Amino acid sequence: MNHTQPISLLLCALGGEGGGVLSEWLIDIARHAGYAAQATSIPGVAQRTGATTYYLEVFPVPLAELQGRRPVFGLNPLPGRLDVLVSSELLETARQIGHGLASHQHTLVITSSARALTTMEKMEMGDGRRQEAELLQLVRENSRAHHVLDMATLTRAAGTVVSATMLGCMAGSGVLPFARSDYEAIIGEGGNNAPASLRGFAMGFEAVTGQRTQIRQIEELLSDSEQTTDASQGLTADLTADFPAVVHDMLALGHARMLDYQGADYAERYVARLKRVLTAERQIDPAGAKGFATTLEMTRWLALWMAFDDMVRVADLKSRRSRWARVQDEVKSRPDDLLQVYDHFKPGAPEVAALLPPGLANQVLNWDKRRVGGGKTAWTMPLKVGTHAVFGMLSLRMLASLKWLRVRGSRFAAEQTMIDKWLDAVITGTQANWQLGHEMALCGRLIKGYGATNERAKENLLHVIDHLAQAATFTTNEARASAIAAARSAALSDEAGKALDRALVQHGAPARPVKAQPIRWVKTPPGRPRAHSADSSNPKHQETT
Repeated sequence: MNHTQPISLLLCALGGEGGGVLSEWLIDIARHAGYAAQATSIPGVAQRTGATTYYLEVFPVPLAELQGRRPVFGLNPLPGRLDVLVSSELLETARQIGHGLASHQHTLVITSSARALTTMEKMEMGDGRRQEAELLQLVRENSRAHHVLDMATLTRAAGTVVSATMLGCMAGSGVLPFARSDYEAIIGEGGNNAPASLRGFAMGFEAVTGQRTQIRQIEELLSDSEQTTDASQGLTADLTADFPAVVHDMLALGHARMLDYQGADYAERYVARLKRVLTAERQIDPAGAKGFATTLEMTRWLALWMAFDDMVRVADLKSRRSRWARVQDEVKSRPDDLLQVYDHFKPGAPEVAALLPPGLANQVLNWDKRRVGGGKTAWTMPLKVGTHAVFGMLSLRMLASLKWLRVRGSRFAAEQTMIDKWLDAVITGTQANWQLGHEMALCGRLIKGYGATNERAKENLLHVIDHLAQAATFTTNEARASAIAAARSAALSDEAGKALDRALVQHGAPARPVKAQPIRWVKTPPGRPRAHSADSSNPKHQETT
């Protein structure tokens, strides 16, 4: 440590996270420990809930040793010379690094892995989130050392605000010349909030201290020999051997999801489908030069599609012990509080028909179509279920136990047929041209949402398969792959589908067919005057209702 220069810290917090309190804590702690310090704040506006940065400088020599001299502090950080960057949100950390404040020679970065999505991220039709891997790589490249941890989870567990956790992380890093007792003495003066703040501080302190201990142990191990990490924890030995290492992490997640969703047989079907894709990719790319990217994409999107949401799935998720614990945590419920939770459901004919055999399902759906064709609204059954009560919870658990009925239902059969059609298109495309198969695999991103949104998504994908992957004529496979990529991007950019129709027509495929919609006749309420055209003298005037 340079004892002739102040230690410079930049604290970054979103609105409502207690950044100002954190800054005041640090100044009070410095004074309590006998050190000189200064803080300034820089208010700003971000695309989430507002962001403010706080710049502090702490002189690392106690005032008692300065013999009456006083250090001169700066008011703002110097680019590339920042000692510590502390942030409660990963993208905010990246934003500050992008300003050139951090450097790999000087800066210790302490950041939460938690995200608060920006407005632009939420507006994307597809997955508009910034990739976490890119943000973490930015942290690694612009820090001499870094601690990345989920401060949001620690904060919720402590029942406090994130500023207390951030303070604990800074204390655990050892970057400041204060004892732990100095921190706790100041936090303890916080009145009724002090116990929760101390819990958050302790959790942050222990988390970073634990990371530092692990880093030291790893450095000692790597000093003589290089160690490797097994990324396939959770996979059985045969799956580990059958699939390349690059897909092991995602495969473990997908396989676990299938087990949870429907059981071992369904997980085996998932694996069998992936093996078909892997076989095709190995035929076209035996050396794995493309990193088995097609198989990796299918591992992700196939798992999401196969675990489609239905009444059984929703009931299962809403009646789990972990969900009740999460609700208690979110409302800060104490053991002696009376907590009541009501879930509102509105299943319609499609949801009921989904669990019925095809014959009965068609009868229910046709009945609902006749109902709508007759001018009535689609049938629904609004339900209000008190999941805090025995009857409500039993009702959900009974519905969640109908996994055996799901596989006999009409929707399960229909979903598997569509999945196999997409799977065949991916395999056929891969065998013809790697890029073509990869673009078809990426089309799994189109399957999202529920209800009408999910139905439109599947119709879009099937239309792309029928008219771009198969029917349309292209001079090369690369041109076909490019057309599929353009159609996928268009579908994700426009919910109405107009962009997709333009892309289809541009590449020689027909636009999606217009779906018939029933005309609903609405009677004029009693006592309400009829509407007339503006010019009643016009001989072509017609009265309308």
